[in-house]
Amino acid sequence: MSRRKTERLLNLVVCLLATRRYLTAEQIRRAVPGYPDSDEAFKRMFERDKEELRELGVPLEVGSDLQGGGGEEIGYRIPPQAYELPDIHLTPDEAAVLGLAARVWQRASMAEAASGALLKLRAAGVEADAAPAVGIEPRLNTHEPAFAALWEAVRDARPVAFDYQGIGRTSVARRHLEPWGVVSRRGRWYVVGFDRDRDEQRVFRLSRVVGEVAADGPAGSVTVPDGVDVRRIAFDWGDPVSEPRPATVRLRRGAAQGPRRWA
Repeated sequence: MSRRKTERLLNLVVCLLATRRYLTAEQIRRAVPGYPDSDEAFKRMFERDKEELRELGVPLEVGSDLQGGGGEEIGYRIPPQAYELPDIHLTPDEAAVLGLAARVWQRASMAEAASGALLKLRAAGVEADAAPAVGIEPRLNTHEPAFAALWEAVRDARPVAFDYQGIGRTSVARRHLEPWGVVSRRGRWYVVGFDRDRDEQRVFRLSRVVGEVAADGPAGSVTVPDGVDVRRIAFDWGDPVSEPRPATVRLRRGAAQGPRRWA
């Protein structure tokens, strides 16, 4: 889902939550930024937005403030009591994991999204800070030029096309992919999906993508098959992954208090 669409849907939810009466489509059009000026374009976009909110589980109520008489215009609202979130309670370990995840992404290209997620959690009264409990500094490198475009394509369920230089090849080939997920494996990033050219699932290393990643179809047109584990597909691709092995770490007496708490 694009940022513009996300903002529009969020504004629509806030608008419909804040009203005590039913708002007509025209009133919503004037109150919520992001809708087109064309009547026909607005109608199509608003219908899609309503359907999307319902799919997300938002209790969109349809009705009218006028009782009987006929001719009343249909309106919309979201009853606050039907959309209240339950209190969120995290254990110290759960809060630490959330904080760690946010700190990882702060070092990467998803810093803005990570900050926004933490801000929403804190606004709900949830403390998700790993600093007091963890004495490590996690890092995640997402500097591959193709990362942002492919991550957004996965998020939006949008097919893509890109030039790709395979292993041992000097030329590039155009690939058309329905992306299912972006995965990190042994310090490298991969995109997993359905290769339309070869009619099978494939894994592509982001560092071998040449040039820009282009949209190759509308958002929402990619369906990830049931039971697909993109991480397992990426890990099974190429060199076999060795089984995890225990590691022994020696710590100087009186040092590394953070790791000691996790031992």
